[in-house]
Amino acid sequence: MCDHDHIPKSPSASKKDKKVHEQEHATWNRRSFIQALGLAGAGGMVLANSAVSASKPSPLSVALSQSENENILVLIRLKGGNDGLNTVVPVYDYATYANLRPTIKHNTSDLFNLNADFALPNYMNSLQSVWGDGNMKVIHGVGYPQQNLSHFRSSEIWASTDDINFEPTGWWGRYFEDLYPDYLINPPETPPAVQIGSLGNLIFDGVNSNYAFSVANPAQLANVAQNGSLHDVLDIPDCVYGDKLLFMRATANTTFTYAGVINDAYMASNNDVAYADEQLANQLAIVARMIKGGLGTKVYMVTLGSFDTHANQVNDHRTLLEDLADSMKNFFDDLSATGMQNNVLAMTISEFGRRPYENGSNGTDHGAASPVMLFGPGLNGSGFVGEHPDLSVWDNNDNLLPSTDFRDVYSTVLTDWFCLDPSVVSTILLNQTYEHLDLGLSCESLSVTDFGNTTRLSHAGVYQNDRTYIELHMPATAHVDIKLYDLTGREIATLKNEILFSGRHRIDVKAAVKGRMSYGQYLYRIALGGQFYSASLIIK
Repeated sequence: MCDHDHIPKSPSASKKDKKVHEQEHATWNRRSFIQALGLAGAGGMVLANSAVSASKPSPLSVALSQSENENILVLIRLKGGNDGLNTVVPVYDYATYANLRPTIKHNTSDLFNLNADFALPNYMNSLQSVWGDGNMKVIHGVGYPQQNLSHFRSSEIWASTDDINFEPTGWWGRYFEDLYPDYLINPPETPPAVQIGSLGNLIFDGVNSNYAFSVANPAQLANVAQNGSLHDVLDIPDCVYGDKLLFMRATANTTFTYAGVINDAYMASNNDVAYADEQLANQLAIVARMIKGGLGTKVYMVTLGSFDTHANQVNDHRTLLEDLADSMKNFFDDLSATGMQNNVLAMTISEFGRRPYENGSNGTDHGAASPVMLFGPGLNGSGFVGEHPDLSVWDNNDNLLPSTDFRDVYSTVLTDWFCLDPSVVSTILLNQTYEHLDLGLSCESLSVTDFGNTTRLSHAGVYQNDRTYIELHMPATAHVDIKLYDLTGREIATLKNEILFSGRHRIDVKAAVKGRMSYGQYLYRIALGGQFYSASLIIK
């Protein structure tokens, strides 16, 4: 008998059984199950009954692929809004700083100076040698105009790069979507990105897919890395519930197509330093092994939080910043053991800073400008970038005025670290051009034509009046072949195989199939001029 099938409602019900029941349902919520099925970041679906061949690349994807180097970016998300003034202390105006924060300020005796103007708290002393070795830069006053003080909206803005309109794709999602337009059916051999935590963040979202292998926490990723699978399929109760649980777990394991290569990379390496058992340290220890094991992933995002220090900031902020400082030092020491440190750049991001003055709860409230910190030998020297905000000049919400746009940072990293031509970077950043920063990074950019006018096919599933359509916009008149597949890779039907004129077209999926279809998830693949595009859709 399986107790989990029917949790008793009587007072004698086991608290342990109830807890197990709640944990299973919390784990298998709708979003995590969709992700486990490979529909939101679990990897591509390989077609079983259809030949998958290399597609002819578009001019933009050629530019992206030619820029490929061995460089890696590790994004460290300081979730919750990091207080920049208590991270990088402006000792050049210490009196103003101390007056604004009489309770939570750092005393001068508790600081170590980076230069005559700025200092870090002593508990971040692990970074002294990082700074002294020329492997750290601080960008002052990073933010954007008219800062939105909502955690959710501001996180979306930092991920999408659009601070005016709601943009459902992220800057890395757009990068990978242009690089892998047939990702759902013909994915690359290694995951383009690996993300720990922040599963709701859209930074890796494209129009048709999420391009990160995403897990909720380091323990989950460690399980994948060590075992090559996500969930245990052996210790299953012998009952109806157990059958369902086995199906879900086995499906999740098999559709996490990158579990095998992650496991291979992890097992091929070791950590050469001892990391603390802390939130960020546990994540970076795994990332270091993946990099050293040759996984080949270009972008990692790890998460440290919460920096939402409305109260008890002194103790909570210290715990977080100690983890950040110690973990960064250990991470690059670990990479140095195999000579891989020169190809890795780490960068902090946070949705906003905090108010310049403390509140009545020994904390700080949502603010605006805050520093971005970068780490790695590729910076070619430590130093500061940009102007620090004036502590006495605030906006209408009593916040510091940003002096550096966060998209300037993104643009510079794409140009000088990933070697992308500025015209390609502009496309990734929603056809906007941003200021170039001197971060010390050096890269010979591509010499390519202007991609601002590159014409590309756009396509999406559309749902209206209980019908499912594929809507596409043809950049020019051409022959199009569109096929529909189920999630096992079995071809269901050819939806369109003819010449279509330039402009907008809509295909009724059920009508094109001309037969009964089960409700659920399907994939479609468009062949156009030797280029393949794939996406998922739902039959309702």
